[in-house]
Amino acid sequence: MADDSVAKPVLEDLFLRDKPAKILLAMKTAKGPVYATILSKEANCTYSHTIKILDTLHEMGLVLFDKKGRIKGVKLTDDGWDIAHNMEAVRKKLIQVEEKCRKQAKPAVKKEKKV
Repeated sequence: MADDSVAKPVLEDLFLRDKPAKILLAMKTAKGPVYATILSKEANCTYSHTIKILDTLHEMGLVLFDKKGRIKGVKLTDDGWDIAHNMEAVRKKLIQVEEKCRKQAKPAVKKEKKV
């Protein structure tokens, strides 16, 4: 019997990492065909690392590969789209919270009266 407290959370581990999140968001916001080379530039990682991430996403049913000759495109499945959409919403909310914290952290500048 496996101890559940020791089990590695696969999805949580994957999506709370910078590169996979950037790859999903880049796929969601792309205006044209998406390729691994483009995604590797967007996520600032190597092509081989991008392929490894895409293979994992494919195994989970979040992306599909569209091979035409030697060119291999990538697109989000419905589940992948939902996750990317929600990640984008969380990202926007985190930015709002961060900006709010910055505004509250700035000390008020007091003007002294000259006599």
